[in-house]
Amino acid sequence: MTTASKQRSQNETNVPWWAGNARLIELSNRLLGAHVAQAALIVFWAGAMTLFELSHFDQTRPMYEQGLILLPHLAALGWGIGPGGEVVDTHPYFAIGVIHLISAAFLGFGGIYHSLFGPDQLERDFPFFGYRWSEGNKMTTILGIHLLLLGGGALLLVAKAMAFGGLYDPQI
Repeated sequence: MTTASKQRSQNETNVPWWAGNARLIELSNRLLGAHVAQAALIVFWAGAMTLFELSHFDQTRPMYEQGLILLPHLAALGWGIGPGGEVVDTHPYFAIGVIHLISAAFLGFGGIYHSLFGPDQLERDFPFFGYRWSEGNKMTTILGIHLLLLGGGALLLVAKAMAFGGLYDPQI
């Protein structure tokens, strides 16, 4: 069962149509949906482009001659690289591309749900995830959570470099 949500007119909010996120000030769930859908597009691009590059990859030629964007970065992380510094296994590239496509599908469904079907505001049903732009502490908490997640990702990269296979430097 779908329910119609009350649409706010441009005159009620006094926010022009071109103001981006400001149009969603009172619609926290719609803003979440927009950001999740944008993440889905980014992850989809990464997965699709990885598979596209892999389909055109020629192991007999250096990567820099082939105009590749993503595969050299995966190689620099040590994926599929043999002892001599050359690509010996392309299966990790395929798996990474497919994982990104599957993740993009889940993110896309989440973005569609939050944009179209979920409640307009998160504050009523899920107070932890809801926010008001006027609440400085909540905005700081949201920023802090994002910074902690980015820091955790950086620590995972450091762990990969130090203990789980290292990193490959193509300049050596």
